[in-house]
Amino acid sequence: MTTRKEKDLLGEREVPADVYWGVQTLRAIENFPISGRTISAEMPDVIRAFAWVKKATALANAELGKLDSHKADAIVWACDAILDDGRCLDQFPVDVFQGGAGTSVNMNANEVIANLALEHLGYEKGRYDVLNPNDDVNMSQSTNDSYPTALHLAGYVAMKRLAEAHLDPLQASFAAKGTEFAQVLKMGRTQLQDAVPMTVGQEFNAFAASMTAEHQFLKLMASELLSVNLGATAIGTGINTPPRFAETVVARLAEVSGLPVTLAPDLIEATNDCNGYVAASSGLKHLAVKLSKICNDLRLLSSGPRAGFGEIRLPERAPGSSIMPAKVNPIIPEVASQVCFKVMGNDQVVTVAAEAAQLQLNAMEPVICQCVFESVALLGAAMDTLRVNCVDGIAVNADTCTAYVHNSIGIVTFLNPVLGHSKCDEIGKECARTGKSVRDVVLEWGWLTEDQLDQWLSFDAMTIG
Repeated sequence: MTTRKEKDLLGEREVPADVYWGVQTLRAIENFPISGRTISAEMPDVIRAFAWVKKATALANAELGKLDSHKADAIVWACDAILDDGRCLDQFPVDVFQGGAGTSVNMNANEVIANLALEHLGYEKGRYDVLNPNDDVNMSQSTNDSYPTALHLAGYVAMKRLAEAHLDPLQASFAAKGTEFAQVLKMGRTQLQDAVPMTVGQEFNAFAASMTAEHQFLKLMASELLSVNLGATAIGTGINTPPRFAETVVARLAEVSGLPVTLAPDLIEATNDCNGYVAASSGLKHLAVKLSKICNDLRLLSSGPRAGFGEIRLPERAPGSSIMPAKVNPIIPEVASQVCFKVMGNDQVVTVAAEAAQLQLNAMEPVICQCVFESVALLGAAMDTLRVNCVDGIAVNADTCTAYVHNSIGIVTFLNPVLGHSKCDEIGKECARTGKSVRDVVLEWGWLTEDQLDQWLSFDAMTIG
């Protein structure tokens, strides 16, 4: 293997000649053999967001007369090569778990962009005397502002994609089932006891409405990530930046990213604060809680099939037992719920990591990043799996649902307006004691006629009232 020599604070090292990363990335590879999961593999959105940040800072530095236009153009070209052509997305081998508050990833980006720019200018990789990762690509920046800014933008993009590409189709699938099952009467239940009737369609429309609400909440929480501290540099004071740099660079960042990013009102506060991540993670947890609740309902409604509720049938995806013949389990809602549990756990990690900030910086941002992006990826896969392998194929056992309604004591509630609560209590007690239906007891006692019962217990009355 051919190599090139690179030097940093700690000395000189041999770096593979063909890679675009450099000596500081090499040290990160050696220092953090933690999970085996790299930024390249797990977080391509972060790489693209870094390209936005480095492009915006090069443009701002050139505009303010701090960076030579020849160098700025080369850096912009390198960033565009990443953004437009997908160049070097495989050149971020740093583990997702790392110390240093993100310095390794920021330097990884600086080195890759510097070497891409050098190549564009006709120089060999590593010619940092011509264009330097620190002095030029990282000009007017610190890891402490470029890293969180990149994470904020990447997180926003990932959550927006989660809502639009994964959550919205699941919502549409539930809504389609709501329409399909609109005329199937069933019993609603509270505290797992018979309540009053509804339709299966109404039940699935409620699932769809939950997903619509979750989209709105995700959007709201993701918007917290659009406030950035770029220009804060080391601790928020803007050391080593020219006048008006923060305002200028954030304006350029909005242009290159197409996102409505804004400059945080207090850069010292924003540099040590992780509330944007806390909000984003809480949005993901919120979705996980609701999604798992729906999965619990699907499992209950399909339970049995003969000794449980048995109101719906989930698609049969695999044999359910190694010993019990003919058993089929609700494996898709089960796996979706397990993903939701993981997301809830990730949110707890984000919470304690955000709380761990000390003085002017939170050094725990890498694990926050890992948790947020893992949650996004897992939820997207879980919702697609739930939709394709379960919800789209759900069928209803209409006869079972209807029989539960007509045999339920709960429908006596519809007779409250005509008979009063006390008489309905007596009817219910008699039904419980004898096993008779509400209709049979009312007719037997002569309190209403057949026509009156047909009116008060009609489909329309029981689904509208």
